[in-house]
Amino acid sequence: MRQFPTEIEAIHKLITDIDPIKYAKTRNFVDGAVTYLSPYISRGVISTKTIYESLIAKGYRPTKIQKFIQELAWREHFQRNWKALKWKIDSDIKRQQNPILNHNIPKTLVNASTGISAIDQQIENLYLTGYMHNHMRMYVASLACNLGKSHWLTPAKWMFYHLLDGDWASNALSWQWIAGTNSNKKYIANQENINKYFYSSQKQTFLDKSYEELGKLPTPNELTETIEITLQTPLPKSRELQLDTTLPTLLYTYYNLDPNWHANDYYNRIFIIEPSLFKRYPVSQKSIDFAIALSQNIPNIQVYVGEFETLYQKIKRQAIHFKEHPTNHHFIGIKENREWIFSTQGYHNTFFSYWKKCKPELTHG
Repeated sequence: MRQFPTEIEAIHKLITDIDPIKYAKTRNFVDGAVTYLSPYISRGVISTKTIYESLIAKGYRPTKIQKFIQELAWREHFQRNWKALKWKIDSDIKRQQNPILNHNIPKTLVNASTGISAIDQQIENLYLTGYMHNHMRMYVASLACNLGKSHWLTPAKWMFYHLLDGDWASNALSWQWIAGTNSNKKYIANQENINKYFYSSQKQTFLDKSYEELGKLPTPNELTETIEITLQTPLPKSRELQLDTTLPTLLYTYYNLDPNWHANDYYNRIFIIEPSLFKRYPVSQKSIDFAIALSQNIPNIQVYVGEFETLYQKIKRQAIHFKEHPTNHHFIGIKENREWIFSTQGYHNTFFSYWKKCKPELTHG
């Protein structure tokens, strides 16, 4: 069972262990050479730029590891689009999902009882570990949206809730890509594809058909029953803040737990957990505990549970610093930039239009 360490030394070792060549060849397989770094990128402990620069420092030429760099660029592409579109990413972007039979989620997905053994096993694994292989996420989204014909938003929130690497931009925009609301066509996988990449050997399932047949298939019986789900974040208790009024304050968030941020400077350091954000995008107990454990890499950090407006009234006489992010556009203070590999900004309606602008910025070689 996959475990995700929270000590910064162990996280740095994961960066050291990256094999971008093997990654490109095997990443779609369940046992492929993936990095397991996504939880740390999502929580802002490390940046895509840090990973990219570490590979260049090892002597890898960008032309030889382009597939790996593109995966980092996908994450930045999603973040740039979230920044540009703001809360619009919660709605169908390019076109409406069609057809839609419900705005719930197939019951068998939640219960890990679809009858597709590889999918059911990986959903159970998601509940246990907070992780799901990216290829499997595509399979699950395809079942929910394109065969079950559920609107993508509720199933996407269900998956996001359980993921330690939950990043709403990557999650929501990927689900929209699968459902055809953020892409030119829907994504569908059949049993043969699942068997290949997850080493199963199932036959005679509702997915054991050609792609042409699946595209015309009515909703399988296994996906017809849907349920409403209630997702709620178990917020920790907030302690009284102990602040040095002579110092400015750094605000850390669920998307920024960078231990190197002003590491050698004197600040009050507060990890703010806003109930309103987690009401909109709930996360599990496992995810909250993981984030708090990661925050312990930051010396003297204090956890504050409450809205920014209330915190601001307590510390408004002090300078407040925070990193730019779509979830904190309401913060007041000194906004600092996140680290990016590429300077390309704004909304791009396809990844490849974004990549075309980014590619000239790569280190030559």
